[in-house]
Amino acid sequence: MEYQQYNPPHPGEFIKEVYLDPLELSANEVSKKLGVHSSTFGRLISGKSDVSAEMAVKLEAVLGRSAESWLLMQDQYDLADVRSTVDVSGLTAISFQ
Repeated sequence: MEYQQYNPPHPGEFIKEVYLDPLELSANEVSKKLGVHSSTFGRLISGKSDVSAEMAVKLEAVLGRSAESWLLMQDQYDLADVRSTVDVSGLTAISFQ
């Protein structure tokens, strides 16, 4: 099975490009609103940490997108990353009849 190449952004990159930069918000300002340490939010927007379920709920409350959409964005990013690195060429599909 062949998959279309898709390079979704990390949720942190999305937050930076859609919220921080255009609205001229500082990471420190948003981290305070999220109730997390600035280093925690800094790791997220730099792509060094992932969106957890807890963070997704906090992002929903502060930035407005649903928690599900934040988790889906993280899953899409992770899946694209894995698909680009995992070699499945030696695997054989099970045939269902």
